[in-house]
Amino acid sequence: MFQPVSFFIGLRYSRSQNRSGFISFITFFSIAGILLGVASLITVVSVMNGFEGELKKRILGLVPHIVLGAENPQQLSWQKTRQQLLTREHVVQVTPFMESEAFIQSPSSLQFVMLHGILPEYEHNNIIASHIVSGSLSSLNEQAYSIVIGQSLAGTLGVRVGDKLRVVLPNKMMFTPMGRVPVQRTFTIGAIFNVGSQVDNSLAYVHGKYGAKLLKRKGDGINQLRVYLGDAFIAGNVASEIVKSSPEYQLTTWSDSQGSLFSAVKMEKNMMWLMLSLIIAVAAFNIVSALVMVVIDKQAEIGILQTLGMARFDIVKIFITQGMVNGVWGTLLGGLLGVVLTLNLNDIISVLGINVLGQGYANQALPILLQPIDVVTIVLSALAMSFVATLYPAFRASKTLPAEVLRNE
Repeated sequence: MFQPVSFFIGLRYSRSQNRSGFISFITFFSIAGILLGVASLITVVSVMNGFEGELKKRILGLVPHIVLGAENPQQLSWQKTRQQLLTREHVVQVTPFMESEAFIQSPSSLQFVMLHGILPEYEHNNIIASHIVSGSLSSLNEQAYSIVIGQSLAGTLGVRVGDKLRVVLPNKMMFTPMGRVPVQRTFTIGAIFNVGSQVDNSLAYVHGKYGAKLLKRKGDGINQLRVYLGDAFIAGNVASEIVKSSPEYQLTTWSDSQGSLFSAVKMEKNMMWLMLSLIIAVAAFNIVSALVMVVIDKQAEIGILQTLGMARFDIVKIFITQGMVNGVWGTLLGGLLGVVLTLNLNDIISVLGINVLGQGYANQALPILLQPIDVVTIVLSALAMSFVATLYPAFRASKTLPAEVLRNE
């Protein structure tokens, strides 16, 4: 089979057994370093993608992507506005609600929460409805002054379905013979949900009409709409379009409350990319050391090839080929190992009995999202680093002067 002479000689040099043990040692560790770096980067990035995906599902599935509101419920004709919003591009769901700060008191504890008054008939696709672990969301319709809380909050308060809780509104006062006291009311726990995020400890749901009575509002008391999009990360653009057409409304997006959390996750992911990429870079530049020593060792052969008429660029290609063989082996084996390790990571953790998430988690399975684009990017980046590492030794080899080298031969 025909092979360019530079490529043929480069492959012969890479397979040569007549090299010093030290060169072979450096070559082995450059391949091993690239292999481990690529495998580690694929595995860690896949786990970070999984955590980011879980974060999006659990938090952005619960926190509204856009909140449209008005100070006075009479200013918001929410039924009409809801229908208008549903006709917009990217809008998937719109649900009415009211919101107020509140304290929830049980016989043993007191906890601050955000109290949401909702209409259960609009919440069938809400992530809360699909994560009820005890009771039913329909209890808000079936039982007067029923409340739905998170499992974490229920554990903090020491309560369960059917128990009584006192809801206190610190910002609403009423006059009694004892003076001004906060508005309060006893509610019965109708359901408990578990989304598995921080909101489990900070949100509580009641029926809108009972929330309106508690807040002394007329009608259903609805003064806000939650807007859910197909892609939460375009919330800013959609909100801008809504403001242009309806400037009388007040709009906030999920990034106002949760943006810092996702920014921290993104920064952590980028730092992991950087650190593990540096491992690959260090391993790739071991190729420089190995190739420089090969160039010194092969001075006579380089001089002979130049004497026979080989151009300097062909000499460059010989040593680029030799260096890239090491890079390709390390990258491909690392890519294969990384994919296999990622796909079987939870099984490996289970077999080894490693407690990754801490004692508080019964399920130790890591969320993993292996994206082909990440694997391709990592492999191509490792190959690019390997190629850059070959340039200096190859250029140095091309500068060899045949007369100087062959003078003492």
